[in-house]
Amino acid sequence: MSLAQTLPAWLANAVIYQIYPQSFADADGDGIGDLPGVMDHLDHLQWLGVDTLWFSPLFTSPFADAGYDVADYLTVAPRYGTNAHLIALIEAARSRGLRVMLDLVPGHTSDQHPWFQSSLQDPCDDRYVWAHSPTAPGPDWVASTGPRPGYYLPNFYPVQPALNFGYARMDPAEPWRRPVDAPGPKANRAALRNIMAYWFDRGVAGFRVDMAFSLVKDDPDRAATAALWGEMRAWLDREYPDRALLSEWGDPKVSVPAGIHADFFLHFVGRPLRSLWGNAQGSHSDAWGTQPCYFAPEGEGSMQEFLHAWQEADAAIAGSGYVALPTANHDFSRLVCGTRTRDMVAPAFAFQLTWPTLPVIYYGDEIGMRYLPGLPTKEGSQLGSEARQGSRTPMQWDSTANAGFSTAHADDLYLPIDPDPERPTVAAQRDDPTSLLHHVRTLIALRAEHPALGTGATVTVLNADYPLVYTRGGTHLVVVNPSAADTQFTLSEGELGRTRALVTHGVSVADGITLQASPFSYGIFEFSPASHSG
Repeated sequence: MSLAQTLPAWLANAVIYQIYPQSFADADGDGIGDLPGVMDHLDHLQWLGVDTLWFSPLFTSPFADAGYDVADYLTVAPRYGTNAHLIALIEAARSRGLRVMLDLVPGHTSDQHPWFQSSLQDPCDDRYVWAHSPTAPGPDWVASTGPRPGYYLPNFYPVQPALNFGYARMDPAEPWRRPVDAPGPKANRAALRNIMAYWFDRGVAGFRVDMAFSLVKDDPDRAATAALWGEMRAWLDREYPDRALLSEWGDPKVSVPAGIHADFFLHFVGRPLRSLWGNAQGSHSDAWGTQPCYFAPEGEGSMQEFLHAWQEADAAIAGSGYVALPTANHDFSRLVCGTRTRDMVAPAFAFQLTWPTLPVIYYGDEIGMRYLPGLPTKEGSQLGSEARQGSRTPMQWDSTANAGFSTAHADDLYLPIDPDPERPTVAAQRDDPTSLLHHVRTLIALRAEHPALGTGATVTVLNADYPLVYTRGGTHLVVVNPSAADTQFTLSEGELGRTRALVTHGVSVADGITLQASPFSYGIFEFSPASHSG
């Protein structure tokens, strides 16, 4: 049976919503979001039309890296609630047609995890990457903090020791390297399956896999890492064929054929995602440069980088999975960032929700929450020049204290609320049919109603400049102008038959062939093929 035959049927039509749990909704008033808080807002998420909720890490952790330093993969962190709260939330979500995905951190643990504490005591334990040498093998290695001599390799911060999935290549100068089939790497692969099975058996629909490309060390072409995930996929297809893995890999043409169901275009892996909405005005690495992005008011960007990467990935995937396209995430700037304001981002959603990718909406982007500059670091959020905390501020629900996020004193909040008195809220935008929230809800509903706008239909780009013009499935036309200028594009005579506007926001069709797009506009039309028009 091919991978395409074992794809979960629900995944093709999924609209995923990322919840950063510490910032979404606080029910117990301690200033940190929690699972009961999410439970209180499930009806809103159902109303919005998303159908899959992805939670950033919920597991027990000392939170040196916002939960990406896991101390127990099978227990919900007390600040979020209990396992019983999570299971109740999964059931309540299911009753509303919503699935729940969790975040899996396979490459490292916290240094407080029992596995690592045991490894500190036993020089023969190879569950982690250890070098038994009198000096550090390199600047990133950390001296043992226990009886065991030597140094361990962390993945990011020193408190995140790297789990050992083996090395793709041996090196006589580094005798500590273990092959991928050594006891420690095999035990870690078995542990990953056990963790996933534990939560699958409790109703979880899948996992977003943190840094999935990084497991096997010294693996330059990722072939050994791909083989590991191929092994995991075979197990999933056999034991849990309706569950899905969404990877943080950033190279769908490699990861999806290897066995991952869907992979993101990512901000830190090349230019494709940044060329869409990375305007270098928020959480930004100095190494990325400041080239213009397409979805910016200046209108100086290009779609070519994204289109090239998309076409390359689509050809390699060949129906065996999907590319995922996020509006933002907990590490990357929100759509509303710097000079790109809330009234400019509806075209970005129109593109995301009509392109043949899996859309992933980062919490708050649907109301136009902004990237908030100048915040202090929180739980490892400042990574060099990247101020990730600006994308992690509390959800803005209403006009009450703390924007309805929490009853705690403002000084006790996980991160500050946006101080702008004009900040958007869910309550205000639900009452305003012209709001961004209603644009997003309409676009989600349109995608669900018209399969030609989803992952399975063809896409043909007619104009890759401004405005962006493309057809879907040979029956739908999409026009997107994210720039501050009036733009137009003339179709070839007879290219389309009769057109019917499904939703228009500043786009019109003159004489049946000239598309006129005002600033920050989009339009979606249904058409009959010209050969069948009357």
